[in-house]
Amino acid sequence: MLEKLLQWDRDTFLFLNGFGVERYDSFWFTVTKFPPWIPLFALIIFLVFWKHPLKQGALAMAIYSLMILTVSTAIFYTKQWVGRLRPSSDPEINQLMRLLHTPSDFSFFSGHAAFSFSVAVMALLLLRSRYKWISIILIWPLLFSYSRIYLGVHYPLDILVGALVGASFALFFYKVHRKLDPSY
Repeated sequence: MLEKLLQWDRDTFLFLNGFGVERYDSFWFTVTKFPPWIPLFALIIFLVFWKHPLKQGALAMAIYSLMILTVSTAIFYTKQWVGRLRPSSDPEINQLMRLLHTPSDFSFFSGHAAFSFSVAVMALLLLRSRYKWISIILIWPLLFSYSRIYLGVHYPLDILVGALVGASFALFFYKVHRKLDPSY
């Protein structure tokens, strides 16, 4: 069963990675980096403070920070514990794929997916009652995560698990936030 799942993962990776076109490579290299997304982070912070008292906004940002620290720690320790090779390091498929980037750490689970989904889902949960359009924020983790397959550094299961982990942490920390500040 596990071997079938891993084979599906490799086949799906090769299929999705195969959509790469050289003229779009620079777009996906930009999408996969954190600095281009800094304005989005600034917007989230601005929106949290825009219609909330300073104390409520500060508590939300403190919980956000704790969530990001927790997600980062989970990513680091899980990658070390699982030790799954990245597609670029996998001798079974590295000659069959478009390889654009070669990180040296492990693959499972995707830190990009976990981080982006935790930040986006938390923003969605915190801001949905005030900004009806906030659900468009989910475009960011989808693009951010797919860029990892496009560049050849993560399998689809790495992305899916990372997304689930990130969203789960966001739900957990949102509940913590609601307990500490039920008026939000």
